[in-house]
Amino acid sequence: MSQSEVNLRVAAKAVIVKNGKVLLLREASTYTEGTNIGKWGIPGGRIEAAESFFDGLRREVREETGLDVEIGDPVHIGEWWPTIHDVKNHIVALFVLCEPLHETVTLSEEHDVSAWVGQDDLANYNVMPPDDEVIAKALAGAVK
Repeated sequence: MSQSEVNLRVAAKAVIVKNGKVLLLREASTYTEGTNIGKWGIPGGRIEAAESFFDGLRREVREETGLDVEIGDPVHIGEWWPTIHDVKNHIVALFVLCEPLHETVTLSEEHDVSAWVGQDDLANYNVMPPDDEVIAKALAGAVK
């Protein structure tokens, strides 16, 4: 496949940790660009070409969760190749550790449920890759 046939995007993903638990969101059927409906993941999304990475991270977190966060260190880089509206995409994501500045989660139409999940409960959630690997590291203490 040639480079011209793939839309390259950068995504900002927030590993939001509070009291030893990570915030997960379940992708809703109402999400028009959804490729993982019913699966759980970390808040975040694609940044716009004209915005900084950190502005995009804050915007995505606020849009998807209603939360304002304190941004910490990058903890993981992941990538995937979804087809969205018949267009092939290559998404490179930077996962960043974040701390919520308040606790009230307000979901967008992209997600239908949120949960604060600890290490003991993680196996009960169908978490999409590579989010599953990042969450496991964060909850195991490998990510500070």
